[in-house]
Amino acid sequence: MSRHWSLCILWALTSHATLAATPGTLACKTTEECNAQAARIGAFVPAPASRGNTTSPVDQAESQFYWMNKINKASVVMMVEEKILPLETGRLIAKGVAFTIDQAGKPGGKSPSDVIQIEDIITTHVGPDASLIHAGRSRQDMYATFRAAQLRNQVLDFYDAISSFRDRVLITAARHVHTVVPAYTNGVQAQPISYAHYLLAFEASFARDAQRMRELHARLNRSAMGTAVLANSSWPLNRRRMADLLGFDGLIENSYDAGQVSTFDIPIEAAGIPSSTAIRLGALLNDIHTQYHQTRPWLLLEEGSTYGSSAMPQKRNPGLVMNAREQASTVVGLAHTVSLRAHNVTPGMRDYKQTPVELALFPQAVRMIASMNAVMDVLTVNPARALAELEDDWTTSIDIAEKLQKDHQVPFRVGHTFASDMVGHARAQGLRPKEFPYDKAVQLFAAALAKNKLPEAKLPLSELALRSLLSPAEMVRTRVGIGGPQPAEVERMLGAAQSQLRSDKAWMQGTRQKLKDADARLDTAFSRLVAP
Repeated sequence: MSRHWSLCILWALTSHATLAATPGTLACKTTEECNAQAARIGAFVPAPASRGNTTSPVDQAESQFYWMNKINKASVVMMVEEKILPLETGRLIAKGVAFTIDQAGKPGGKSPSDVIQIEDIITTHVGPDASLIHAGRSRQDMYATFRAAQLRNQVLDFYDAISSFRDRVLITAARHVHTVVPAYTNGVQAQPISYAHYLLAFEASFARDAQRMRELHARLNRSAMGTAVLANSSWPLNRRRMADLLGFDGLIENSYDAGQVSTFDIPIEAAGIPSSTAIRLGALLNDIHTQYHQTRPWLLLEEGSTYGSSAMPQKRNPGLVMNAREQASTVVGLAHTVSLRAHNVTPGMRDYKQTPVELALFPQAVRMIASMNAVMDVLTVNPARALAELEDDWTTSIDIAEKLQKDHQVPFRVGHTFASDMVGHARAQGLRPKEFPYDKAVQLFAAALAKNKLPEAKLPLSELALRSLLSPAEMVRTRVGIGGPQPAEVERMLGAAQSQLRSDKAWMQGTRQKLKDADARLDTAFSRLVAP
């Protein structure tokens, strides 16, 4: 036996003896007992995976026990490949890892979360050499790797959720390219646009969320494995091979950054994305909910999608809207908690390392999107009522000033004064735009010229031209320039958004396929060890 291998065996025996002497960490008989023992000494024990704190069946299945064993599989493969372990020893340990995974699915099986408790199952099955699997490792790099993988799963699931919502937004937009609706600034009706134009503005922001998640993924999908506590070890571990087997795109190179510093900024960055999404969803929801303040709304949920009052027969309460908005507010609050947990903490503490997952931020965000989908599925627009809302106000009055300046060289401020005086007179008299008397417009134009010390002149707009300028539908139709509400431009933006969404979904398919490919590489390499 070589001196190197003698030292390995000595390390394994003394290391395992030391671990076995640690009170309350080994010899537990059930998963519950293992977790209770770990909790008694303050070891990290994640909450049991359930539908409430996971984002998908995959996220629920890939528990800490699952990932500790996945890391064990990759560690054995890498150490045999690097000749850190002789093939025979690697094969022995691999059988112990396979046994640990297999027994967990049988009656009376254990699936503890703690590294040492899992190692004890392996050791009990194959003997003390099993502790060599821990060469060059620590809970620190193993848990940092697991947490990154868990957060990776949840971010990808949220990405899928956002894509499903964007689908619905674009489907609705396609139906309303020619539906003219009021738009608001400072809470006041401002100008007419199409409802498709409105929805595409929000969809563009959700497309940016997808972009943010892809950019986050490039930073998140980096492996901490092989850095031990924080300063690497004397074992010549192949970190790049470990990263590849575990489905990571590369390494967090600096060993202190890997487990102690990146665990600050990456979770905070991740938490900020659903928080930002939630804020914009809240704005969209408030626009819908505000319609329920009116006696003649133009934007509603389908009849049968609301609930009635127990006392007031006339009421139709938009519960779907309220549920989604409450969930959005919860997401914003949880994201703030992620930042607060990381604030004013020295590096290396556990406070900030697991927060988004521990708080179930992304599961809540996925539920929020599901609630938004339910709203979009039953949202109805009344185009005639929306147009009537516009025709009750003066949202096209800027066109009067622009037309006078552009075609008749009337200074914009004069035209603006004239249009503003028309509005003031109309509101005082209770006149709608289409009811405004043309002869009064002629008088007000003359007054605007005099107010600005300009020579007398006749209003250069015919009555027909003035009426056209006061038409909301005509204003939308005659817009020009990139990104406007005119139907041709909205159709172009709609097509571009649909194309972008297809591209974003393709990215997700490729990303998930890479994870499957990495799992296949690991399973193939590990199977060769277990059953040559």
